Amino acid sequence: MMVSSPESTPTYHHEDIQQILHLAIARQADGEDSEFSRDQLLEIADELGISLNTLQQAEKEWLVQKQVNLRHQEFDVYRRQQFKHKSGKYLIVSGFFFAIDFLSGGLGTISWSLYVLVSSGSLVALNAWKVYQTQGEIYEQAFERWERKRQFKQSVGTLVRNVQKVIQG
Repeated sequence: MMVSSPESTPTYHHEDIQQILHLAIARQADGEDSEFSRDQLLEIADELGISLNTLQQAEKEWLVQKQVNLRHQEFDVYRRQQFKHKSGKYLIVSGFFFAIDFLSGGLGTISWSLYVLVSSGSLVALNAWKVYQTQGEIYEQAFERWERKRQFKQSVGTLVRNVQKVIQG
């Protein structure tokens, strides 16, 4: 929010400055090549009065956040693949039961297989809701479990490769 007094120039809150500069940089980047060199980043920070130490800390934090975002994207892709796989299984099993009911009921009647179809459809819908819900505590817990499992697999893989190297060499 801009604050001004009648006899002075306007002043801005910290959040306002961030938003204004973000918009200005985005607009300028739209008209030009949108990549900046590290030297340009250092120059911009210097012009804004941002210390090198503060900039380096912000850059490290940004890199960590970028890695976390990439892992979240990997997790989302993994969950969608799992969803497609499970949905395919439900479809095949439900179709099989439907076909049995349809063929055994005499002249194409269906009865009990509707319960299977409704149940499996409900399971698919609940699973879809869970998979495409990408925020909240439950999502973060699932992500953390997946991340621990991924890190464990990496550690075991590294250990196996190291043991193989020792055995071979």
